[in-house]
Order: sequence, then structure tokens, then C-alpha cells
Amino acid sequence: MKKLLLTGFEPFLNYTVNPTMKIVQELNGQQIGDYAIHSEVLTVDFTSSGEQLLAHIERLQPDAVISLGLAGGRYKMTPERIAINFKDGEPDNQGNKPVDEAIQQGGEPAYLSTLPVRAMVDKLLAVGLPAELSNTAGTYLCNNVMYEALHYAATKQPGMKSGFLHIPASHELAIQHGQIPSWSHEDLKKGVTVCIEVLSAYES
Repeated sequence: MKKLLLTGFEPFLNYTVNPTMKIVQELNGQQIGDYAIHSEVLTVDFTSSGEQLLAHIERLQPDAVISLGLAGGRYKMTPERIAINFKDGEPDNQGNKPVDEAIQQGGEPAYLSTLPVRAMVDKLLAVGLPAELSNTAGTYLCNNVMYEALHYAATKQPGMKSGFLHIPASHELAIQHGQIPSWSHEDLKKGVTVCIEVLSAYES
């Protein structure tokens, strides 16, 4: 049985609920396709989230990594195509606010996802879930952990597939926030499961 590290994030900024946290907790220990799911929740902290992710990778030695992030305001599931070597943006949960800082000094300017992102989008659409490719994961924590995992794979574990999936808000979050589109929790979890199934089929 192959191992998949699935990560989400804690709540952040003005998002009092982070649906990625609940999804990864519920999928932890499940088998999806050829993968046994091992879930972790990362802090929203520029100084430590990347280190947390790499520590989980080192401990687990997964065959694949899929990180989930909330994209409040998006109304589709959006697998990310690329991560860039910058961290920038709003303050994190500890008040850190880097400006134009490299994630990895001397690292590649960018890495492309090694997940079958186009096939994921096609399958999501086929099962009735709105989806499209995204060409920017931003420069906040989502891009940060996507880049860290891809850099690790490129430099230490080339066979490890890795990438990032942004998901919309849940209804629970949208009710509290008041101004963002949302999906049901079950549809969000179904979309994540579909993407893992696509990766499993792609790897078989």
C-alpha cells in the first residue's frame, strides 16, 4: 500500500473556520485507491509551516503529497499548476509579514506541480463538481508549503509526487463570513477524494 501525506491548515486571517482542517481529519486513516491516507494540519506561520511539512515528509516518507488550502472567494476547486520561490502577503497567525522573501535561498524560481492536475480537473467536471486549473497559488502559506514539498522532491526524493489543491469555503464558513461563495462539506470532501483517486489511477 502506497502512502499519501494529506495536509490542511488551521483557521487564519478573518476565516474563523478552515474546511481543509476538517477534511484532512476525516480522511485520515482511510484508503483511497492505492493510497493509505496520513493527514496532518499545519499552522499558518511563515517561519514554521514549511518545517512542519518537511518533518512530516521525513518521518512518513510518502509516495505522494497533496496539500489543501482554502481559497475564500473562489467558487471552483482549483488544482495549482505552479509554486514560486517567494513568500509575501498578509500577516500570518503569528504576525509575521515577509516581503519578497525567498522560500529557499538559491532554490529554483518555481516548480511545476507533479500531480496530474489536468486529469483532476477533467474528472471533477465529469462528476459534476466545478473545477479549473489555477496558474497562481499566490505568495501566502499555500504557495509556501507547495514550494517546500516540490523543492524537497526535486532535491531529495524525485519519485515523490507533490502538489496543491485550493478549495472553496464551506457553508459553515460562508455563513460566518457573510461575503464568500461556498460548497457543502460533503462536496468539498468528495472533490478531494476524487483528486486522490485520479492520482492513484494515474500512478497505476
